[in-house]
Amino acid sequence: MTENLYLSGNFAPVSDELTASDLPVTGRIPEELEGRLLRIGPNPIAADPASYHWFLGNGMAHGVALRGGRAAWYRNRFVRDDEVVAAKGWPPVAGPRRENALGGGLANTNVIAHAGKTLAIVEGGNLPVELDARLETVRRTDFGGTLPKGFSAHPKRDPDTGELHAAVYEIAQNEIQYVVLGVDGRVRKTVDVPVAGSPMVHDCAITARYIVLLDLPVLFDVEAVEGGAGLPYRWRPEYGARVGLLPREGGAADVAWHEVEPSYVFHPMNAYEDGDGRVVLDVVRYPQMFADARFAASEGPPSLDRWVIDPRGGPVKQERLDDVPQEFPRHDERRVGKPYRYGYSVQIGAGFAFEALLKHDLHQGRTEVHREGPNRLFMEPVFVPRAPDADEDDGWVLAYTYDRSTDKSDVVILNARDFSAGPVGTVHLPVRVPFGFHGNWVAGSF
Repeated sequence: MTENLYLSGNFAPVSDELTASDLPVTGRIPEELEGRLLRIGPNPIAADPASYHWFLGNGMAHGVALRGGRAAWYRNRFVRDDEVVAAKGWPPVAGPRRENALGGGLANTNVIAHAGKTLAIVEGGNLPVELDARLETVRRTDFGGTLPKGFSAHPKRDPDTGELHAAVYEIAQNEIQYVVLGVDGRVRKTVDVPVAGSPMVHDCAITARYIVLLDLPVLFDVEAVEGGAGLPYRWRPEYGARVGLLPREGGAADVAWHEVEPSYVFHPMNAYEDGDGRVVLDVVRYPQMFADARFAASEGPPSLDRWVIDPRGGPVKQERLDDVPQEFPRHDERRVGKPYRYGYSVQIGAGFAFEALLKHDLHQGRTEVHREGPNRLFMEPVFVPRAPDADEDDGWVLAYTYDRSTDKSDVVILNARDFSAGPVGTVHLPVRVPFGFHGNWVAGSF
C-alpha cells in the first residue's frame, strides 16, 4: 500500500500532552508582544492508514505564551471529542451534541478568540469547542442555543463591529448558511442560501457590503461514502464554479452569482470593494481538487489569483498575481474587508514541503521571501501589529516552524518590514508541532 502522506514525517501525530515553562530564546522577544500564539491541527488518536485523510484527524491545540520579553510557556492539548475521551478514558465532553457530528465532535481546523472565549472550530456541521486560556477543553457550544447547525473554520471578523461572519455547510445538504455571530457570543442572523449540489465550503470573505460565498465543484459523493473513502468529496467540474455576493443585511433571494473558471479555493487572502464598487477577491486557487489520488497533497499548483467581480454584471476578471505554489494566505486583520496592500503565505515546494514564507506587496507586484535553510519548514504566518494604530506592515510576522535536523519546532518572530532577514527572535520548543492548519495571535494577559 502507498504510504499515507498525512501519517508520515511531521504530518504524523504526537502522542503526549506537554507543558513546558520559561522556554529558551535566541535573539529577543519584543516587549510589545504579550499574548498567546495559538495553533491547531489534526492529531489522530487511532488512524487507519488505508482511509485516513488529513482533514479528519482529532484536534490538538498548541500555544506559546509571550509576556515581558519572555516565552512563559508552551502547551499542547487534545481538543476532546468522543473518540479522544474513549481512547484516553477521560470524562465525556460537556455541552450540546449533534447527532451527525464528524468523528464524535472533532474540532481541528482553527482556534480563535471571541466574546471572551477561546474556540476550537471546524466545518462540516460540527460544533465549536470552548477551551480555557491554557487550552484545556471546557465544553462544546452552540452559542447559547442560537447556532442552528454547525459553524465554520473560517469566520471573518469585521474590524469595525467585531462581529464574526461565516459561511456554513453540512455534509449532504444543498445549501450554504450565512451566519453572523455578535460580539456577545450569540448568533444574530442566519440566511439559508440554496445551491444545486452539496459543495465543500471551506472559507468565505467579506467586504463592506457583502459576504462572498464560494460554490465550487468539490461535491459530496455518495459513491465515495459507499467505497469507504475517508473524505467523501470529489472533483466534479461539470458542476461549474461561481462566486455569490450576498448583501450582509439581505436574504437568500438577494444573492447575485457570478461564474468563474472551474477551480477550487480553500482560502481567500482578503476581499474589498474598489472605487468603482467592484468586489476584488484575492484567492489561493487550485485548478482542481480531489480528482485523483486519495492521498495527494494537492492536484495542480496553487497560485495566488485575483478575481474582480462587478455586482452590476459582466464576466469576472481573473488574473494571476503570483504563480509560485503557496497556501495559508493571511494579512493584517485590521484590513479584513477593506483595501489592503500586504499579504503573507507559505511557499510550497517539492514533496509538499512548506519551505519558505512569502510577503506580497500587492501595490508594487513584488514578493519577498523568508528562508532559513533546507531543514527549516514553516507553518501559517500570523501578522501582529506593533500597536493598534500602527501602519499596515508595522509589526511582526509570527510562525511555528519545524526543523528536520532536530525533529523539533520553534516559533519565529520576524520584523514585517525586514521580512527576508533573520528572525528578531526564535522561541525554541522542546518537541515538534505537527503540520496542521490554522491559528491566531490572542493579545492580552493569560
